[in-house]
Amino acid sequence: MTVAETIKKKFTKEKLHKFIFGTRERQGLGQQIAVYGLLIIIGFIFIYPILYMISTSFMDRNDLLDSSVKWLPSSLYIQNYIDAAKSMDFWKTLGKGIIIAGVPTLFNVLTGMIVGYGFARYEFKLKKLFMGILLFSYILPDQVTMIPTYVLYNDMGILGTIWTFVLPALFGNGINSAIFILIFYSFFKQVPKVLMEAAYIDGAGHFKAFFKIAIPSAVPAIITVFLFSFVWYWNESYLTEMYVQGLATKSEWTNLVIQLKNFDSNFSTRATTGDMATSLNESVRMAATSLSILPLFLMYLVLQRQFIESIDRTGITGE
Repeated sequence: MTVAETIKKKFTKEKLHKFIFGTRERQGLGQQIAVYGLLIIIGFIFIYPILYMISTSFMDRNDLLDSSVKWLPSSLYIQNYIDAAKSMDFWKTLGKGIIIAGVPTLFNVLTGMIVGYGFARYEFKLKKLFMGILLFSYILPDQVTMIPTYVLYNDMGILGTIWTFVLPALFGNGINSAIFILIFYSFFKQVPKVLMEAAYIDGAGHFKAFFKIAIPSAVPAIITVFLFSFVWYWNESYLTEMYVQGLATKSEWTNLVIQLKNFDSNFSTRATTGDMATSLNESVRMAATSLSILPLFLMYLVLQRQFIESIDRTGITGE
């Protein structure tokens, strides 16, 4: 038997199809190449701006002007971060940003749990109507209610304070609160009813069953809602500037995103007073951008495992 006949016998049309496209049990080589190639392309699109930002943030002015320096700076020039931190008043602004994002997030989690549990476990009149209103409040653009909300807060005298974020979150109307209620609703709907029935048989009331069974089992949903809510409040610059800072009052409440938005003017002001060692350039801007996302990056590194597990566990099935 010749070599050509041996190869032809070994790689039949059917075997070649399985080798490229795979079977029901395993992926073929062609499928793996397509999947991993697509993931690499998508990953590169997301990672490229971050790598560029970090690389540029450590370059000095000579590296920026040198066309031969593309990705790796000649030395790690940390003065950019020092100047950016001074311009943004980093530590003071970081503390205020954590309060602005953290306090409403806690109320979002608490209110979302209570309302979501009520929708999932109890039947009452006009339940479908309330669910419809909940969905409509999520679909309704913020621009539609922005001016009436501003007037309401002004009449209440809370413009320029953190209460403009805390009060809506407390009453289930914070930033994207509707989607958080739906997450808890979906989760509590999937928790086996036998757990709640067993608690009632053992003498637990509605509140005890909620605190002893529902909340401990809802840890995955709590982590998911907490992270998403915190990130959304952290990145919200327009509403923060309008309500918390106040367009007219301009209180001291601010966050790193707003400081980044006003970075050029703040840096120029400090530079004229002699506080800055270097002039404003792209490296300093990239350093400021890196500082604004650093807290979220660190939070994700710490909670990465719990977040992935929470996403996986929220897909449990119940009776």
